[in-house]
Amino acid sequence: MTAPGPVMATARRRLLGGALGAAALLLSGCGFRLRGPQALDFATVHISVPEQSEFGAQLRRLVATTGTTRVEEDAAKAEALLQILSNDRGREILSLTGAGKVREYQLVQSLRFQLLDRAGKALIPPTSLTARREYTFDDSQVLGKEQEEALLYRDMQNDLVQQLMRRLAAARRSG
Repeated sequence: MTAPGPVMATARRRLLGGALGAAALLLSGCGFRLRGPQALDFATVHISVPEQSEFGAQLRRLVATTGTTRVEEDAAKAEALLQILSNDRGREILSLTGAGKVREYQLVQSLRFQLLDRAGKALIPPTSLTARREYTFDDSQVLGKEQEEALLYRDMQNDLVQQLMRRLAAARRSG
């Protein structure tokens, strides 16, 4: 069997390009849009998490991308106060082998927060968000499983920050 010639490769590229163009046209016609940054209802927000932490830095970056809100480091000058009440991680055993060794773990990360206005009135009362991920464990691959666990925790944190940003976008100031 011979390799496809340049004419065949060009035809395949044209066909693929046409299919991609048709898909883009169909999606744009139905009103589909990728979700971009959502505007927040307040111009400044104070975040009660150190900006040196990975969580604090990520949250500040996402607030900055809204284009409508900036992070104010002085809580007295901010229109809204985002208080992170807790950010906990845990690991639970899901299943064991017949020999009594761990086969599966479930990782859990919980975030509890509230959003207050300048007067201390709750715009979002204390709210909990939780993310869970499961993974299989193998004693012979401890280093690789530690890296997998770190990756899963990072993924859960990204998920929780996105959920938090959606909640902040839905919060409205009174009067």
